[in-house]
Amino acid sequence: MGSAQEAAAGIVRTDTDTTDPDASTRPHAGESAGVLRSRAVGPLEAVQLLDEHGNTHHDATFSPYVEALDADALRGFYRDMATVRRFDTEATALQRQGELALWVPVVGQEAAQIGSGRAMNKADYAFPTYREHGVALTRGLDLADLLKLFRGESNGGWDPRECNFHLYTLVLAAQVPHAVGYAMGISRDLAADPTTEPAAVTAYFGDGSSSEGDVHESMVFAASYDAPVVFFCQNNNWAISVPFEVQSKIPLVNRAGGYGIPGIRVDGNDVLAVYAVSKWALDHARNGNGPVFIEASTYRLGAHTTADDPTKYRMSAEEESWKAKDPLLRLEAYLRSEGLADDDFFEQVKNDGDELAAHVRKATLALGGADIRQKFATVYAQAHPLVAEELAWFENYEASFGDAPSESSTTQGGAA
Repeated sequence: MGSAQEAAAGIVRTDTDTTDPDASTRPHAGESAGVLRSRAVGPLEAVQLLDEHGNTHHDATFSPYVEALDADALRGFYRDMATVRRFDTEATALQRQGELALWVPVVGQEAAQIGSGRAMNKADYAFPTYREHGVALTRGLDLADLLKLFRGESNGGWDPRECNFHLYTLVLAAQVPHAVGYAMGISRDLAADPTTEPAAVTAYFGDGSSSEGDVHESMVFAASYDAPVVFFCQNNNWAISVPFEVQSKIPLVNRAGGYGIPGIRVDGNDVLAVYAVSKWALDHARNGNGPVFIEASTYRLGAHTTADDPTKYRMSAEEESWKAKDPLLRLEAYLRSEGLADDDFFEQVKNDGDELAAHVRKATLALGGADIRQKFATVYAQAHPLVAEELAWFENYEASFGDAPSESSTTQGGAA
């Protein structure tokens, strides 16, 4: 961020030589780092360490976090982003072929997810929406498990306690109060036993969810109780068909000042900046300083879900302009220019991605078909006549098709 931008934002920094960012250069409560407060601005007015051409930029507060990384870690960022993109392509194909009921693409948002996910410690806990496939990868999940939900085989697909990655939440913003409650629990555990390992929580949500009351109420509670939580908003510019400018006339990060917490806007397509900003925010929260709000400015290159057609509400020229800011292309350019990766590396990443895609397809097809009658059976703890009536209607409807299941298969699950 340039000096003019910093002056307009009311930020004063000193570029002292340091390898350990200290509190003197960090945003104070109620301040927004890297954003003009008077109007909405684009990603270039956010914290950016790697631009779309693969050139690096220095920031006194955040650059030291990246400078501490070795070559393997930098290559790992690319590998993770390429892996989740290949997984996303395969999952989309599975849905188009009728193997999934729905899929939620992540293409374009890989840097926001990989950067923030890799910034978390093992003891930290993530509360995702339904699109955090990249974060799931960084937390060690078998990505094939994500598809159980979208195939109707499970309401989840994994044990969140094994990887500190909560189940996907399909109701907008419902996970944010849960995240704050969990973070408040961490604080109480530490108060009861100071030897407990400190931890922080990341609450993921999108710009559409930011309009929900759950987010506002969560920030009030988090600020009031100094909960160790990072509110991570992926502003991908579209809430399905509603453009961001309809939802807010100012950058979302400016809302942080109303809660008295630090707010940081970051180029969400810059994996290095996202990692550094997230690392700082998690350290801030984990050290007992309270919550932080991060707005990652990114773009949803694909559809909202496979049931969506973005050509109905946005222009192709807009999509093309954002493709030039692709998070993978800029990191590849940087790795090649610095001599940190060659053709062999990128070819191996591609081959590994294809191998993962084959595994995901095989695992998904092996799941078989979901028994929808089980869904009727678990609506209530006890049998309910209305649910039984609806099940009977469904069975009659299904039987009207020529390829209806046999009589033996229609008795599974029973009436609820």
